[in-house]
Amino acid sequence: MSDKNDVIDVEPVQPRAAGGSDAGDALSTWGWVSYVLHLIVAVAAVVPTAQASIALLIIALVMDLVNKGDAAGTWQESHFQWRIHTVLWAGVLYVVTFPLFLLFYWPGWLAWTVISIWFLYRIIKGMVRMNAGRAVES
Repeated sequence: MSDKNDVIDVEPVQPRAAGGSDAGDALSTWGWVSYVLHLIVAVAAVVPTAQASIALLIIALVMDLVNKGDAAGTWQESHFQWRIHTVLWAGVLYVVTFPLFLLFYWPGWLAWTVISIWFLYRIIKGMVRMNAGRAVES
């Protein structure tokens, strides 16, 4: 027989949105699309003959800026911030080192190569963490 003092702790089940997808799934989808666009640009920046449009990077950045509010308070928030900071820092570094190309070709090429490898590293690190369902640390 059960005692009246027995309590069963049951968490309510959150209803899923139409189509079988919840907000977390939508954030994850946006995150993966953004990471793939970043990856295309990052690989093209490292491979000498590859070409990728900066438009892909701008599209990914806008996606991240628009959706980052929906990720507030979730583990995915760190990924939105990670991608936004990566793009902004890379942009600043490219602009700051651009005069090296105008004055001296090889130092400019070397600087841009290092920035591109750093950019690629950050995108891959974020993708690995996202795949594991973990936040990314700065």
